[in-house]
Amino acid sequence: MREKQKLKRIYGVLERQFKLLFQEAERLKGNTGETLLSLLERRLDNVILASGFALSRNHARQLVNHGHFTVNGRWVDVSSFQVRPGDVIAPRSTESTRKAVADALEVNKSQPVPNWLEVNRDALSTRVVSIPRREDVPHPIQEQLIIELCSK
Repeated sequence: MREKQKLKRIYGVLERQFKLLFQEAERLKGNTGETLLSLLERRLDNVILASGFALSRNHARQLVNHGHFTVNGRWVDVSSFQVRPGDVIAPRSTESTRKAVADALEVNKSQPVPNWLEVNRDALSTRVVSIPRREDVPHPIQEQLIIELCSK
């Protein structure tokens, strides 16, 4: 139970969202625990945070919810949006948005970028190269305990 609560707190998801993600992970092929972590990593707010475009997860969520980002040129304001390989995430072309993202990039310049993302700091864009694997998740989570709890 503690592992599940820790995972929910890390990614900022509520119980209902977590339950739906778990059901999706069970439905997909492969290891359910790794698939669940991959689905959580591919949320738009998490991708923006991992790219260095935001200062915190709450900041990333607020930027997305206020409509400051586009995915493949289309405006997206849902922080739980699932990105796929090949998607390009960029801030909208307004002056204030670009300045906020550039400032966050400057603060986060020493932060390592995950292997499954390709960040272009000059163009202020991120391309999703592949689906994140278990090794790409930076958090010490024992997903097997979560699977055992939620499968009951």
